[in-house]
Amino acid sequence: MLRAFLRTAARARSRSRTSRPVEDDNVLLDAPDDRLAPALVAAARGDHGPAAALLAHTRENAEWEHRDRYATRLAAFARSRAEWLEDWRTTAPDDLDGRLVALRLTVDRSWDSPARTELLRQVSPSVTAAAESAGPDPVPWRTALDTARGAHAPHAEFARLWAQAVRRSPHHYGCHVAALEYLAATSPGAHRECLDFAETAAQDAPEDALVRALPVRAAFACLTAPGRGDAAGAYRARLDAAADRAIALSAAHPEAQPWPAELRNLLVYVLVRLGRVQDAAEQLRLTGPYVTSFPWDRAPGGDGDDPLGRFLQVRADVRAAAVHGPGATGPGHPRSGRVGHVRPGDH
Repeated sequence: MLRAFLRTAARARSRSRTSRPVEDDNVLLDAPDDRLAPALVAAARGDHGPAAALLAHTRENAEWEHRDRYATRLAAFARSRAEWLEDWRTTAPDDLDGRLVALRLTVDRSWDSPARTELLRQVSPSVTAAAESAGPDPVPWRTALDTARGAHAPHAEFARLWAQAVRRSPHHYGCHVAALEYLAATSPGAHRECLDFAETAAQDAPEDALVRALPVRAAFACLTAPGRGDAAGAYRARLDAAADRAIALSAAHPEAQPWPAELRNLLVYVLVRLGRVQDAAEQLRLTGPYVTSFPWDRAPGGDGDDPLGRFLQVRADVRAAAVHGPGATGPGHPRSGRVGHVRPGDH
């Protein structure tokens, strides 16, 4: 059953088995952690019970970061296997957790439509109403913020939703990501504003809060924005500082675990773009076999349908450059030079 929801990784590996090193066969794309995996296995069998129990636990214990990630992953699974979710909604139509997953699924499907803006405007009232009825839970507000961004909501409306989100959880990472992406989308080239927002959020957050990684997310936005110009040069010191902060956060998590994998994959991309190959190699070591679709499916210059293939290519280039390039640099000692044959924008 595990293969049922890791089949993307299996297909990518089978396409490249003849040309990849054996170690590449051990890489897993978007692998679930030990709590989510049983819920996905049960959902594949048509049983929504474990998913309902998992999300109820995160809600009752205010595990908002886990709740956000689990709801997102369950909604993604329901895109191809929705029977379990439909049964859940039929048997418990007022269940907050089932509604959360269902609305996330609706919004995600609308994003893929050519009529995205109109569809999201249509569902926006129901998404906001669900968030308002969810009590202290900030996760539905993350969905409302994403909906507002896709619907091109005016600044005043987005600010109203944002105020409701941070009132419930002032350091929730997902809501901050949604706000950062709205700022980047509505103010192209606003690199300074994005960095200001992210740095302020990180500075105000507890040491172990995931939102302390927001500056590296802003760095990614700066480095990948259309018509970005020389963002890496103009804001180099701030991008390096964002990477260093994320390196420190990465070091606080155990290596080779699914939970910090997205942070480390994102950090690898940013470090490579900044020419900090030795630091990127270290993050690759820490992430172990865990690859996440983001950022590889959204970074320019690659195949968005093959994030695993792009990751493997970048990893191979980083390993080669780390062996043949200049000496290592540690966290807090950013390298300003670039290694010529590592070209993440080309993969």
